[in-house]
Amino acid sequence: MSETVVEVRDLSKYYPPDVKAVDGISFTIGAGQIFSMLGPNGAGKTTTVEILEGLRNPTSGEVMIFGQNILKDYSKLRKRVGILPQNFEPFDLLKPWEAIQYWTQLYDIRITKKEINRALERVGLFERRNIHSKKLSGGEKRKLGIALSLVNNPELLFLDEPTTGLDPKGRRDLWALINEIKEKGTTVFLTTHYLDEAERLADDVSIMHKGKIIAEGSPDNLVEKYGKATIVVLEGAGSSGLQKLKEKGIDAHLDDADERDVLVPVRKHSEMKSMMCTLASSDINMADIYTRRETLEDVFLNLVGSKMEDGVLKE
Repeated sequence: MSETVVEVRDLSKYYPPDVKAVDGISFTIGAGQIFSMLGPNGAGKTTTVEILEGLRNPTSGEVMIFGQNILKDYSKLRKRVGILPQNFEPFDLLKPWEAIQYWTQLYDIRITKKEINRALERVGLFERRNIHSKKLSGGEKRKLGIALSLVNNPELLFLDEPTTGLDPKGRRDLWALINEIKEKGTTVFLTTHYLDEAERLADDVSIMHKGKIIAEGSPDNLVEKYGKATIVVLEGAGSSGLQKLKEKGIDAHLDDADERDVLVPVRKHSEMKSMMCTLASSDINMADIYTRRETLEDVFLNLVGSKMEDGVLKE
């Protein structure tokens, strides 16, 4: 069992007259994990993270960080926490190395030029250290924001939708950086509306919708619990292959999109190995055999009834 870094109990944030931005949510985050809060725009993710950062007061509920009730004295936590807010914009007229030097002064931290250079190397900005921040690309600005959030060597890092609006390369670069931060032992709280991002990075995911957490668990557990099935595709097996499987009592059907292929649903991850062995040893002519796994996108669609694109639900 890993140490519990964050514990949230029955957290709510209401706005008059009847807006329930956060509606009685509970979750825990273990040390060294990447925890992702996933959901569309307006789901309550940013409100939640801002409460955990000490920027908003909740209507009700309890939040413990490192065993400390945040409503009693957040000042004891600030040097242990790093924050990259949503839509972060750096100081336009400061160069990256100047921004880090200024930020450390706010934390009353002494930093050498060598340490500044090391911080910029860590996020891939060393070669851009003397460029005014306003000339950095969107991805480079986010990297600088992460560098600033790490100046106090935080044990817990909040990243609020850090890759929104970035191109695919910028997103992949930040994914690599977030994984590196985790490998150094930092616990990461990541909010995102990108399903693939949560699936790729997170150890645990909470799916948030209309102020409530509607599902939580590891990406694999969520797919197993809420996905319909993982599909084994017998390419080119056709109707004769389907008949042989049915004679063995195996649930299968022809692919509607291509009736030359036979699809075998496997609903439990634990059954996949034995099913693959059974199918591979069957006397069935086929061109190929492979799995087609459902993803968090399928899980989200099954739970909410709508797809999500760039944080917007598509009815």
